[in-house]
Amino acid sequence: MSLAIMLMGLLVGFLVGLTGVGGAALLTPILILLGINPTIAVGTDLVYNSVTKLFGSVQHWRQKTINLRIVKYLAIGSIPSASLAVGLLHLFDSFFHNQEDVIKHALGYVLILVAITTLIKTFMKDIYEFNSIQKKSLLEKRALTITIGVVLGFIVGLTSIGSGSLFALVMIFLYKLTPAELVGTDIAHAFLLVTVAGILHAGIGNVDYVLALNLLIGSIPGVIMGSTLSSKLPAKPLRAILAIIILFSGIKLI
Repeated sequence: MSLAIMLMGLLVGFLVGLTGVGGAALLTPILILLGINPTIAVGTDLVYNSVTKLFGSVQHWRQKTINLRIVKYLAIGSIPSASLAVGLLHLFDSFFHNQEDVIKHALGYVLILVAITTLIKTFMKDIYEFNSIQKKSLLEKRALTITIGVVLGFIVGLTSIGSGSLFALVMIFLYKLTPAELVGTDIAHAFLLVTVAGILHAGIGNVDYVLALNLLIGSIPGVIMGSTLSSKLPAKPLRAILAIIILFSGIKLI
């Protein structure tokens, strides 16, 4: 089982490095479809994501490609919201004993949203990349940024999905950032968000540490290999194929 999990981590890491599509959107539904308890799949994925995002955040910090003010405003909304989501999940389980059903259905709808988001980013990015909202100062967009953090943070706390894909789409629309700043800011905020959510899930026993370790052992070389090949293979068709796979995964979970 450990070897199979490592190989799965290798494959997911390779696809993430190759296409930039979020690992949680690929990994969490695969774990559930393999028979892992949905609650454990979400908690474990958050811890796994926290470690991978840490390395990315350190690298972008060194490159000075993180907009700390945007990270701060998003985190003000997203971290309390994600914490609330984890708390509500635990509460639902205590009173209604339907935590797994809630997670599976929420995952299904969020995966469909992520699939649509990925297709928009892949084929329609130029349409909305430059708009009037970007001309406003960050201070003028502070309340909107915090509100977006609240909404998307709740989704991440509930499903572990969206810390990269959904936030990245919003940042493309709202802020005029260079590609490197967009990625760096997204990863830095995602690290804070998934770390807090992961710790909360761990606190209520929703993390399989052996599973997370095996996934990391496989995914780290996978990301390196995928990133190396990313400049040599056409990204758009691959992203589109993955988006369709994620879409069908979401439909299957509903």
